Amino acid sequence: MRSARLLAAVVVAFAGLYAVPAFAADAPWSVQPADNAFGPDRQNYTYTVAPGEKVDDGLSVVNRGSAALELAVYAADGFTSESGQLDLRRRGFASTGVGAWVRPAVDHVVIQPGKAASVPFTLAVPADAAPGDHIGGIVTSIKSSSSSSPEERMGVRIQLRVGGELKPQLTVSDVKVHPPLVGGDATVTYTVHNTGNATVSARQKASLAGPFGQLRATSADVADSPALLPGDQWKATVPVPGVAAMVPLSADVTVVPLLTDAAGSTSQLAPVDAGAHARILPLVVVLALLLLIVAALIVRRRTVQRVPAG
Repeated sequence: MRSARLLAAVVVAFAGLYAVPAFAADAPWSVQPADNAFGPDRQNYTYTVAPGEKVDDGLSVVNRGSAALELAVYAADGFTSESGQLDLRRRGFASTGVGAWVRPAVDHVVIQPGKAASVPFTLAVPADAAPGDHIGGIVTSIKSSSSSSPEERMGVRIQLRVGGELKPQLTVSDVKVHPPLVGGDATVTYTVHNTGNATVSARQKASLAGPFGQLRATSADVADSPALLPGDQWKATVPVPGVAAMVPLSADVTVVPLLTDAAGSTSQLAPVDAGAHARILPLVVVLALLLLIVAALIVRRRTVQRVPAG
């Protein structure tokens, strides 16, 4: 069923989470969603659809330069980069989500200076598409003459929520403690995994304590993680000040999943806890033990040398 009637079902389920991608700030062209039945001045494409449904939409491309432009047009899956930014896969990557579901009407356009081109596209959601959030985009690109920058890109994200049960969920793994050399700042590292089907971020905190929970130190305010797509992960590093140098140190990590609804409100879900123990002696303790051993050996040797022969 074509989605001319889908307009009423379109919601801004991801409003405020992502901005239009700034792939090439100085590119001589610009892109934006077409001004059509879905409304004017859209920053991104946002749809809520049922499995098996189709959406017809379009991309507007404007040549702001002084020469004609030939641009490739393709769809791509979205992902969270190591810096925490939402990005789109480059041309040639085998997409399996939104990038595979979007079909532009053309694979390239030629635009004269000061002119605009409209690129229609169809989003066909598979009948067996998993419920939840799916992110991708439609991209225009031009090959650069510089070998260090082989492709300049401009694109618009497609933020899709497929109907069905929404199951936001995070897990925490690989918790590690990096103790201070003496006393002071320690570091706790861990990986947050989005194992659910909704885009979520995480509110984080960590604490360290000595044996029997004594001398506990807690991290200061930690920035929330970036929004993580289903299946993505984020490696977190949290400093914990005021840690006593002792063995062992135990870490407690708590992350609270944050889910943004269609109205833009953020809800806190049930917290997820994880922990670890530092079983490695701080360097200062190792050096102190080595000095004690060396001193004991020297004293013993001198004692043996002073004993008169029988």
